[in-house]
Amino acid sequence: MVRLHVKRSDTQEFLVDTTVEAEVSEVIKQVVELNNLKHKIERLRLEGGELAKYGPALSSEDQEELEEEEEKVSSQSGQEVTIDPTGRRSGDACSKELQEQLLKALDEAAAAGSQEQVAKKVALTHEGLLRAIDTVRGAVMSAYPQGLPPWDRVRQALEGTEQLAGTSRENDDLDPRTTELWFAGKQMLPGNKLSAHAGNQERSKLIVRVQKAGQSAPQREPAVDVATQQAMLSWYRKKQDEQERLAGEEADDYAHSRWADPQSLKTYFSGGYVEAIATKRDVQLEHLRVSARKHSDQITTLQICTHQSAQAGGPAKLAR
Repeated sequence: MVRLHVKRSDTQEFLVDTTVEAEVSEVIKQVVELNNLKHKIERLRLEGGELAKYGPALSSEDQEELEEEEEKVSSQSGQEVTIDPTGRRSGDACSKELQEQLLKALDEAAAAGSQEQVAKKVALTHEGLLRAIDTVRGAVMSAYPQGLPPWDRVRQALEGTEQLAGTSRENDDLDPRTTELWFAGKQMLPGNKLSAHAGNQERSKLIVRVQKAGQSAPQREPAVDVATQQAMLSWYRKKQDEQERLAGEEADDYAHSRWADPQSLKTYFSGGYVEAIATKRDVQLEHLRVSARKHSDQITTLQICTHQSAQAGGPAKLAR
């Protein structure tokens, strides 16, 4: 299983699992589908949070009639909500409990497609993202059983009828016919298999760039990632500080040497060294005296033992 680390930008990346035998065109289609589902979940999280707080969206005619004031109104569910300050939603929100359920489903869906999955080394799957969207769909149906109006962006996202042209999200989705994959500074040609660009090793990981056709070649990946580079710089600085500290200590070591003593000449002529040698010689002589005394004691002891033995046994025993 080949793992692709797909990057569209430094803030848009995810993991995909495939095989070396897969066609590049099929890999592009898989990457595009995951990218589009990932961005759909992001839009659902943004609009779903507004839906939970301010209720269904208003039509353009109703938005013109609505006074853009912040006041408290009583919704059909009996909950006190704040009018949408943008004037896009009715303020008829669901109950507090259903709001929490809807927000929880939105958060779980957003986590399933978030960039944090890269740090966790979790690859995105088509089925997993669809399950997250279905969970949000169920929470929306529970919160608003009467349904949402056709112009509500949450409903459009769930039904796949969004019109992103002219909005800030128009560049979110990709088209497999105009999408390119790049690896190691080279484009992965749709007519080839993945093995033609990545080799035959299944247990490998590739960092690929995805972009629309017609753009210049993307920037190549650095040899090391940012975290590793920072760790290397930190280690280098620590090593450099340690070397400077050791060099400073070595530079001062000579001050403890005898030849660097500024009083050495005076000490020599004043007899300091001679006294030291004499003291050492006295110690050696004392050791010799102690050794001689011990040897003398041993001889005296032997003589006493011999004399006592001669008295006890007589000349005959001594002869034997």
